[in-house]
Amino acid sequence: MFCLALETLDSYCSNMNSFWQKLRTPFFTLAPMADVTDEAYRKLIAEMGKPDVMWTEFVSADGLYHTREIKKIPDAENPLMRELLFSDIERPIVAQIFGSNPETIRYASRLVANLGFDGVDLNMGCPDRSIEKQGAGASLIKNPTLAVKIVASAKKGVADAHSDIPVSVKTRVGYSHEIIDEWIPTILATEPDALTVHLRTRKELSIAKANWSLMLKIVALRDKSGMSTRIIGNGDIRSVAEGKEKALESGADGVMIGRGVFGNPWVFSGRVYSEIPKTERLDALVSLAHAFETLTPPKHFNILKKHIKAFVNGFNGASDLRAKLMQAESADEITDIITAYDKQSHVETQ
Repeated sequence: MFCLALETLDSYCSNMNSFWQKLRTPFFTLAPMADVTDEAYRKLIAEMGKPDVMWTEFVSADGLYHTREIKKIPDAENPLMRELLFSDIERPIVAQIFGSNPETIRYASRLVANLGFDGVDLNMGCPDRSIEKQGAGASLIKNPTLAVKIVASAKKGVADAHSDIPVSVKTRVGYSHEIIDEWIPTILATEPDALTVHLRTRKELSIAKANWSLMLKIVALRDKSGMSTRIIGNGDIRSVAEGKEKALESGADGVMIGRGVFGNPWVFSGRVYSEIPKTERLDALVSLAHAFETLTPPKHFNILKKHIKAFVNGFNGASDLRAKLMQAESADEITDIITAYDKQSHVETQ
């Protein structure tokens, strides 16, 4: 271990033996996505083909402090705490938090460490307007001084818990335009254990093509800094094969897959999606629906329907089946609809 003095933290010891340093390259990670990578879907992914590292949905640091310390909501009844539930099958798992208040970031990081997570990640890339209005997410790219304080506070929170879990950052290549020569060294100077870079600016959202050519420079900046920070690329990766190719070309240590997991919990297994039988896909959807009902209350069942759109396509009768499933209001209804569809399909093939 070695120590780094920071302006807002007297001394922080970076754990050279963290799980990040033990991963073989290129490694693959599951992106944090609100109302997608909840515990139900993470467990399904873990069963179908687990990535090297999983991320939770992002959780508000301010929200955690307010609901627990001001409103005094019991953890068992706190929806934000439910988003921080996980099981050992998901390890190593990183909890992502967001915020612009160093004190609540410190509080949330201490909580994450106490809950037994393998790491804490700081969101500095979310383009959602409601997040940016709080001075959090991608807006931190425009406020590097605060961003540095946020990382330092997270590390202090981990230390408060007498823990040494790694602290990482997820960000973009810039806000309105690419500024990696200024922004990336600023973050690297805080010595995060890992840095995930979405290879688009905030302005580009997910519309423009991810610019993987920038990863070469980002890796070079890391190497020049002398830091051991693991560099992870994110954007437009739909398969492990494609991710390995990008990592080889760019020198990235790891690859994060986000939208590629929609309807495809097998993505990290390396299986070819077009070769996965329709029945297996529908069975997975049924399993997900029941897990969602069990593991993610009080989330509304309609949240599951984005998965229905992703799972049910590309085969005869998919449109009609999807329309029926979109009307379902429970896991049992989804089971009944798919069972009826399977019986009808069997009759038609005889």
